[in-house]
Amino acid sequence: MPIDLPELCLVALVGASSAGKTHFAAQHFLPSETLSSDFFRRLVSDDEAALDANADAFDSLFFVAGKRLTRGRLTVVDATSVRPDDRQRLIKLARQYDVPAVAIVLDLPLKVLQARHAERSDRALSPDVIKRQHLELRRTLNGLSKEGFRQVWALRSEEEISAAQIRRVPLNANKKDLLGPFDFIGDVHGCLSELRALLTQLGYVNGQHPQGRTAVFVGDLIDRGPDSAGVLDLVMKMVHSGQALCVIGNHDDKLMRVLDGQKATLKHGLADTVRQLEERGEAFKTQVRTFLRGLTGHLQLDGGAVVVAHAGLPEAYQGRSSGRVRSFALYGDVDGSTDEWGMPVRRDWAKGYSGGGRVIYGHTPVARPVWVNRTLNLDTGCVFGGALTALRYPELELVSVPALAQYAAPSRPFLPLAGGADAPLEWADFSGDQRLETRTFGSVNLKAAEMRGALEVFGRFGIDPADALYLPPTMSPVETSSRPDYLEHPDEAFAYYRAEGQAEVICQEKHMGSRTLLLLRQDASGAIYTRTGRPFFKDAAWERDLLERATQAATRAGLWEALKTDWLLLDAEILPWNFKAGELLRGQYAPVAAAGETALGAAVQLLEQAQRRGLPLAEVLSHTQTRAEDLHAYRQAYRAYVRQVDTPADLKVAPFHLLASKGAVHDDQTHLWHLEMLGQLVDAAPDLFISTAAQIFNLNDPASQQAATDWWLSLTAQGGEGMVVKPLHFRQDDKRLLQPALKVRGREYLRIIYGPEYTQPQHLVRLKARAVKAKRGRAVREFHLGLEGLRRFSEGAGISAVHPYVLGVLALEQGELDARL
Repeated sequence: MPIDLPELCLVALVGASSAGKTHFAAQHFLPSETLSSDFFRRLVSDDEAALDANADAFDSLFFVAGKRLTRGRLTVVDATSVRPDDRQRLIKLARQYDVPAVAIVLDLPLKVLQARHAERSDRALSPDVIKRQHLELRRTLNGLSKEGFRQVWALRSEEEISAAQIRRVPLNANKKDLLGPFDFIGDVHGCLSELRALLTQLGYVNGQHPQGRTAVFVGDLIDRGPDSAGVLDLVMKMVHSGQALCVIGNHDDKLMRVLDGQKATLKHGLADTVRQLEERGEAFKTQVRTFLRGLTGHLQLDGGAVVVAHAGLPEAYQGRSSGRVRSFALYGDVDGSTDEWGMPVRRDWAKGYSGGGRVIYGHTPVARPVWVNRTLNLDTGCVFGGALTALRYPELELVSVPALAQYAAPSRPFLPLAGGADAPLEWADFSGDQRLETRTFGSVNLKAAEMRGALEVFGRFGIDPADALYLPPTMSPVETSSRPDYLEHPDEAFAYYRAEGQAEVICQEKHMGSRTLLLLRQDASGAIYTRTGRPFFKDAAWERDLLERATQAATRAGLWEALKTDWLLLDAEILPWNFKAGELLRGQYAPVAAAGETALGAAVQLLEQAQRRGLPLAEVLSHTQTRAEDLHAYRQAYRAYVRQVDTPADLKVAPFHLLASKGAVHDDQTHLWHLEMLGQLVDAAPDLFISTAAQIFNLNDPASQQAATDWWLSLTAQGGEGMVVKPLHFRQDDKRLLQPALKVRGREYLRIIYGPEYTQPQHLVRLKARAVKAKRGRAVREFHLGLEGLRRFSEGAGISAVHPYVLGVLALEQGELDARL
């Protein structure tokens, strides 16, 4: 006899004493899955027959059962449970944790129970007790389903008990074995033409995708739009053919109840939907009814990495089955009240969401989808004249088609974008531990202390947050060189990227300047700020001068028209280095060089004089001369980056990333594309912009790799800082841990960083022990945080939705790392 149990449920083994419940449990369930009343009586009193310990035993049993159900583990309760009051406590427990309650009843004849009891020596029960238990069970057995048990299995003989087979069946929501790729589609509401257009744009042909993608509908297929019946027909065919999945929406659920003959008010477009179904005939209505009755409230896909529910679903409800879970999936977090438009008030469950799976939902129209804590609302109000939107997964790309018309008037305005433009920045939102969600990396956790440090820095020194759209990531150096005379060498950068499966890299000249972000607007406003969010210029007139000239260059280059934008964000270096590093130069580098040359020069002269008098000081003299030469090289190294600056015209800007423009983050382009686009600025204003030299090299070709090394040697021999090695593509979806760039600094430049004598063998040995793992971890997280903030801004989110990512980058910079890396 097969007994199909939901994979997650609360099983009540019901039966009089001596019915064999414990033996049955041992045969069909794991020891850890079975909670026996006998065991818990023994646990609390050392005597499993101590009836006076029942209250404590069952309190303990239910406590453990609750912990198991919280963790999503099937749980079996082995107790007599012949009385309705005892079973009600089990029903209440199952409902508390949103799992189905199942009863397996061992209903043996009284004679069999009494004969078994007579053979037992471990239980001193009166035969009358067993008789009363048997009678109580028989009296109430037929009412178990009404008590709240989802399933009731009654085994009425020893033969049936012996033949029973337990089969564990996944819940309807569990489609974790389906890995995608998926195309999640928002609320259609009868907009058949838009649905067909969207499917075509997604690549579907006659409801099928040539690459095996699966469409997933988030519910509310019907009502208000022009052809609800047509939408149902199309979606049903796709689902039945295995090309699509669908969860039920609240409008769909109401139609199902109407088709079941239940009373319902035909409003919000339902009357038109019913009429359309009537016109299609009874056979079609029957198909629709069967289809809707087969839809579940939510689905877990891709191993649980993504969850789809019409109105969303918090983590505690995912993979559960109860009326409460279904209600949330259909209607969201409602409190029973209504707003000024007479619509239900829904609490913002997504704001506090912290689950591991991404939740894709709809239900409440928004102006544009914006990720909030790994949740995304795809209902962009097509039926109200908005758009029909899909999310391609795992690519996490949004695809939309505009509505052909406004088919219905919304009952209230669309919800504003998360973090709307007018939303204030609140200290409390940033001051604690943070978990920031990104589409390209996943979660990034930030400590409260790091966030407070970022708030302190930005709050005191930062530019207007509305202009701080992005902070660039730190850049990791290569691993320590295996060559004896080098601390850094291109060999290690090439080896890293080759090991990561990169066939080509682009090597870019590393300018010795000051890292800068230029936010250019077509009206010549904007901002120029440092990689920590501070104004780059102390003098506002200098900033205005550079912004005006840069804006004019963008106009002459035709970038506004080419990119269909009125703003640009550039990542660049401003040269010369000493313009921003003047205090460092005067306070550290120059005094060290001056004092060292004076002292070592005098020491060399004295040692030479002493040696001429015959003293054996050759070794000391040679060592001192080497130190003096190292110090001279140190001075020459930093002086190569010093130039007189009297006016803004003396500054040069070397841009290397065109990060974003209106509606676009250009992380989908190659680095070569970035340099070519920015080269137009150089051509338009060579007095302001300078180019960044770059070459592409093949890592699988030794000659090409040697050419890259030779190029690096040439750059550094001419006084250059070094080069930056990058994958050819700015970002790769399948390489979230890939370093976005590695810097390889020249041997002489590193004197500025590590000191004049760092090349001496005893110092190199020590420095070669440096570790870059922490730096690399920070670089990757900052890279993805910055991109997510930019992406949110380009999608129309306000600064309160963008700025957590800006501050997140700054927060990671608060951690302690060797500043020389």
